[in-house]
Amino acid sequence: MWAKYKLFVGWLVKGLAFIAGINVLVMMIVTCLDVILRRFGLPLKGAVDIVMVAACLTAVCALPYTTAVKGHVAVEFFFQRLPARLKPVIDGIWRVAVLILYAVMSWHSMIYGIDMLHRNRTTLTLHIPLFWILWLMSFSFAVVSLIKLYNLTHPGKEMMKP
Repeated sequence: MWAKYKLFVGWLVKGLAFIAGINVLVMMIVTCLDVILRRFGLPLKGAVDIVMVAACLTAVCALPYTTAVKGHVAVEFFFQRLPARLKPVIDGIWRVAVLILYAVMSWHSMIYGIDMLHRNRTTLTLHIPLFWILWLMSFSFAVVSLIKLYNLTHPGKEMMKP
């Protein structure tokens, strides 16, 4: 069962990482185009809007991959001072807390996205709707929760190799 779970969640993680990579590329292209075109007096209209959206999507979509490969910075100072018997207990409690935190953030991002859809919130210059960004954020947070569930049931193992 866990093999299929790992395969499915890994597929989601890689898809989101691909989206993050595309958005980094978009930020680079838009920024370079804007700088070059400004030299000719033709600034790229909405460059700030595009880079803002792409930066948000990059951060949100890269989060599951970073979590899956355990690429985050772990704070070991606190754990080094704990007795060896207490370390797995504290680690388990933190994993459950983070799983719940991301599940709640996923839920509230979805609700906030629905609110932004009803209020017709957009970016200032290009009027790009913002609701779908929050929905993608919600999805990404849900995937992080799935990764944390795997980490909780498989202590000490990363979900995938970098």
